[in-house]
Amino acid sequence: MTVMVPSRTPAHSITPGRQALDSALHQLAQAAEGLGLDEGLHAMLATPRRSLTVSVPVRREDGRMDVVQGYRVQHNITRGPAKGGIRFHPGTDLDEVTALAMWMTWKCALVGIPYGGAKGGVAVDPGSLTTRELERLTRRYVNEILPLIGPEKDIPAPDVGTDEQTMAWIMDTYSVNAGYSVPGVVTGKPTTLGGSLGRAGATSRGVQIATMAALDRSGDGVTVAVQGFGKVGALAAQYLADAGCRVVAVSDVTGAIHSAAGLDVAAVRAWVAETGGVRGYREADALGLDELLELDVDVLVPAALEGVLTAANAPRVKARLIVEGANGPTTPEADAILADAGTVIVPDILANAGGVIVSYLEWVQNMQAYSWSAGEVDVRLRDLMEGAFGEVKSLAADRGVTLRDAAHLIGVGRVADAHRMRGLYP
Repeated sequence: MTVMVPSRTPAHSITPGRQALDSALHQLAQAAEGLGLDEGLHAMLATPRRSLTVSVPVRREDGRMDVVQGYRVQHNITRGPAKGGIRFHPGTDLDEVTALAMWMTWKCALVGIPYGGAKGGVAVDPGSLTTRELERLTRRYVNEILPLIGPEKDIPAPDVGTDEQTMAWIMDTYSVNAGYSVPGVVTGKPTTLGGSLGRAGATSRGVQIATMAALDRSGDGVTVAVQGFGKVGALAAQYLADAGCRVVAVSDVTGAIHSAAGLDVAAVRAWVAETGGVRGYREADALGLDELLELDVDVLVPAALEGVLTAANAPRVKARLIVEGANGPTTPEADAILADAGTVIVPDILANAGGVIVSYLEWVQNMQAYSWSAGEVDVRLRDLMEGAFGEVKSLAADRGVTLRDAAHLIGVGRVADAHRMRGLYP
C-alpha cells in the first residue's frame, strides 16, 4: 500500500491552506518513520475521518444574500470525541481546516486528554458583517453541520474571528434543535452559560507556561517579540511581562511597534481596544512587520496565522527560542534551517495546548453539572502543560531530536497505539 501524500508545489503558487496541510503531512511522515509505523496505519492517520463542505447563505441588512463556504473536518476520533475550534476568516479553506484538525489530534494526545482532532471554519471576514449578520451566519452554519456535532461527538470552540458570543449562538442553536439546554456542545462559552473560569486566556497562559519551562529560569532580563497581538498574542505578552520578561515588540494586521526599553503591554492593549490596532501607539517606534520576526531578542512568539517563518526569512531570525502560539507558523523548510542554527522551537501542538486543555476542563464541568474555581483550573492547566513539556524535553534529549519531533513522536504514537488496541472494524 502506498501512502498518498500530496506533492509539494512551487512556493509562489501554493495557497496558505495547502502550505499548512503540506507541513502537517510532512510532520506526520517524519513521526511515522521514527515510530516505524506500517504504510496502512500511516495512511489512516494521514486521512481525515470525515470532511464536510457546506454552502452558507447570509442575509445582509440591505436585503442582499451572499453565499459563503463553510467546513468541518473530523480528523480522528479514535481516542474520544472530536475537538477543535471554528474560525471565521476570508482565507479559510478545506486544506487549512484539515491541517488544523490533524494538529489538534496530536495536540490532544500529547497533553493526555481523551479527544480526537477536529476543526471548522467559514470563509468570511467577520469584520465586514454586522452583529445581526454574524449571528445569522453562525446559526445557519451550525444548522448545516448539526449532524456532526454534539457533546459526545464533536465539541467546537472559539478560534480566529470567533469568540464566546459565537459559542453562545452555537450552543443555543444546538439546544433549540435538541429541545433542551446542552451546554457541553461547545467550550469557550460565557460563564453565565456554563463556560469555565480561566478559559478566555487559557491558550495565552499555556504559551507563558511553555516559555518559562523552556527558559528554565525566571523571566528577568528576557527580551520578547510577539507577532500577532490578538486573541492569543496580546494576553501572552501580558502574562510574559507579568513574569518579568521585557516585551520589546508586538505586531498585528495594522502594523508593528518596538521599544528597546520595553513596552507597557497593558497600555498597548488599552490602545488597541480604543483604536483597533497597535499602529500609531505613541510610546513606541513603528517597525516593519517582517522586521519584527528578525529582531535580536531572546524569545520570538509567532501568534498569528500559519506559515510566517519560511525558508526566505528563517536565516535572518536571531531569536534563540521560538514559542509557537499560532498553529503551523513555521514551514518544514524553515524548521530545518532554524534547527541547524541551534534555535530551539517549542512546537505549536505543545505551546498553544492551553486552550484545548481548559476546553476539556470546561466540558468535564458541563458533563458533571459542576464548576471549579479559577485557581483550580489554573493548577490543572499548569500540571498538564508542565507534564507534557517534561515528557517532550526528556524524549528529545534521549533520542537526540528537536522538541517538535519529540512532540509528534509522542502525540502520533499515542493515537497509533489507540488504533492498534481498538483494531479495525469490520
